[in-house]
Parts: sequence; C-alpha cells; structure tokens
Amino acid sequence: SFLAGLLNAQPLGFYSPSQLVQDARRHGVNVHPPDVMASLWDCTLEDRPGAEEARLKKLRPDQPAVRLGLRLIAGLSRHVADRIVQARQEALFINVDDLARRASLDQSDMRALAAGDALMSLSGHRRQQVWEASALHRTPSLLRDAPVDEAWLDLPHAPEGEEIVFDYASLGLTLRSHPLALLRPKLREQRLSSARDLRDLPNGRLAKACGIVTVRQQPGTASGVTFVTLEDETGTVNVVVWTHVRDRHRQALLHARLLAVYGVWQREGEVRHLIAHYLHDMTPLLGRLATTSRDFH
Repeated sequence: SFLAGLLNAQPLGFYSPSQLVQDARRHGVNVHPPDVMASLWDCTLEDRPGAEEARLKKLRPDQPAVRLGLRLIAGLSRHVADRIVQARQEALFINVDDLARRASLDQSDMRALAAGDALMSLSGHRRQQVWEASALHRTPSLLRDAPVDEAWLDLPHAPEGEEIVFDYASLGLTLRSHPLALLRPKLREQRLSSARDLRDLPNGRLAKACGIVTVRQQPGTASGVTFVTLEDETGTVNVVVWTHVRDRHRQALLHARLLAVYGVWQREGEVRHLIAHYLHDMTPLLGRLATTSRDFH
C-alpha cells in the first residue's frame, strides 16, 4: 500500500516512478502493468500471488501485488479513465471495439492506451494493440451498440528493446528487463561495474560504474558538491562530485542521461558511494530511450 500511495502522489518528490518500481521489484514485490481490464485511475493493490507464481517469480507469497494505475499513461486524461472504469463495472469488455464504443473513446484515447500497453488483455502484444487502436474512431451515438467485425491481422512481436523504449515513452518506466541489462555486455567490455559488483568492494578501491542518471542534487549546504544517483539493473550507485571535477566535466554532469563514472569507492558500514574523478557521457547507447532525472530540486 505504501508503494501504491507513493506512485499516486503528485508530485512524487525525490524518487521517480521508475526508481520506486525497480526497487520494489528487487525486494520481491509483484508489479502489474496498467490494464483496461483491471486498472483504476490510481495504482491499487491486488490479491497475493499463488504459491507457485511466487516461487517461479521469486516473489513474497505473503505480499499483495501492485497494479499500476491508468494515471501513469502519458496523454490519457482522468475523464477518459473514469469512463473506462464505469463501463467495465457494467460489463467486462469483449474486445477493443467494445471498449471504444462503451467508454466513448476516440482514436487519440485508444492510441494512448496502446502506447501504454494497457490493451494487452484485449489485443495481445503492443504492435497488435497499436494496429487495432489506429483503426478505431469515435462511434456516432446511433451506432454505439453496433459492433464492427473485421478480419484479424496477426502481427509479429516487437523486440524487447523496442518494447522498453515504448514503455519509457508512455509510462516513464518498464516492467520488462532494465535497459542496462540489455547494455550490460557492452558495459562489461569497458569494465564498467554494476551496483551489485560495487556493493562489497573494499574501501579505497578504484572503481568504474555506469547507470541511468535519476537524480542530480547540489544542496546549498554542500559547498558546491554535486550528488548524483545512477540506476542499473541491480540497484543504484550514489556518486559524489567535488567542485573541481564538476568544473572539468560540467557538460557530462549536467546533460548525460547515461553516465559513466571513474573514481574511488568509499565504504563505511552501510554507507557506500563513488567519489568521481572522471565523468563520461554514454547517452548515445540509449538510442531512442527517453529517460528523465530529478535535477537540483
């Protein structure tokens, strides 16, 4: 319930929806995608997973799942979501045509739902959703109860990388593989460690890490020191950037979305961070992936 509440908060504060969801999943919380057949506007809790599902997915069997709300879908309004929920309460949707007619959705609404992968229960994978959504238009009142019967076109699945790009564009997060899991072979070639690799590294050891920038902070009490949080598929790395390093690598520090950091690992008890000596912008590796960070709030 705490995670669902944080995801419903506007604004979310220090953490992005992606950070909250990634951390929850690493701790065994099952998170379901937004779905017109199950989601409300807000994120909600669902029944606990069965014992077999919990075992296969390494989930906690005593913990309910979180269903992402329709509020996370870019371009979808509260009024549209309310119409979907109201129509679903009257009767479950049969297909996307039934959804569009009974919830009075236009093509823009349907495309937003398809982009957010929220039509999966009705259409299957995202390419199929986008195809069906593109063919629908708002139905005149006179024809509201007249279903459209068209031949089925079976499209191939999109590669996972393409699906992840669309997830981030619509939801700002993904429930598929973390983007850096796909990039890990390239990062390994450059001897860039993951957050998990660094966790137990001895204090004072030279280290190299790379992650998606999720936070940049420069508190007024920190004498110009910048704090950066990097996220990868295994966790987060906290980076400390002293002023002389900031001045040398200002462009990478301020603009990189995927950042490589070379420096010294400091570890004292449970407090761990990477003291940056050199920063390198690796954003081109993200391609079309749209990520955001919370900068200097």
